Amino acid sequence: MSVMGATTLVQTELFQQLLDSDEGELSTVCYRPEGLDRLVQQTKFSKKELQVLYRGFKNECPSGVVNEETFKNIYSQFFPQGDSSMYAHFLFEAFDTHNNGSVSFEDFVISLSIILRGSITDKLNWAFNLYDLNKDGCITREEMTDIMHSIYDMMGKYTYPSMKDSAPMDHVDSFFQKMDKNNDGVVTIEEFLETCQKDENIMQSMHMFDNVI
Repeated sequence: MSVMGATTLVQTELFQQLLDSDEGELSTVCYRPEGLDRLVQQTKFSKKELQVLYRGFKNECPSGVVNEETFKNIYSQFFPQGDSSMYAHFLFEAFDTHNNGSVSFEDFVISLSIILRGSITDKLNWAFNLYDLNKDGCITREEMTDIMHSIYDMMGKYTYPSMKDSAPMDHVDSFFQKMDKNNDGVVTIEEFLETCQKDENIMQSMHMFDNVI
């Protein structure tokens, strides 16, 4: 699986738990925060889906917002065989669009809508923002190295019994060989979009969860 596919997969795990936890309880779900109609317009979720998601979100986060520590604790449940803390940190920063140290339900479903139901360009832009750790508009080799180590740590060494210690770096080398068209040591959004849209495997991974709900 490509890094894009792995990224989409781990995001979906959290979403699926929120959805499954409230299956069959639709009639009792009541979405209270203001702006439900606005969220229907801003996302590709229906009003009913948003109500279900909100109930699951509140079950996990009774305060209505998630701080980074809580986010990490929730995420660790999905990957008990590995250490998901660093990847969860990067993911939390991508969801925390206001940079205030917390993720609201609105923040969560807007990003989730992009990941699961956005256009290919929207999904790729979101992934680029995740990988661009310092948000300066380009992905450096150091940033991608940190991302790859966090993914391998999260999946756990025992998941890949034949994996070499050099595997994360090999993946980084492959990423830059494909993406860094002008060999300047960084990958821009233009290079990222162009390369991904021409890569059949990446395009398939972008459609992995189109019908998840």
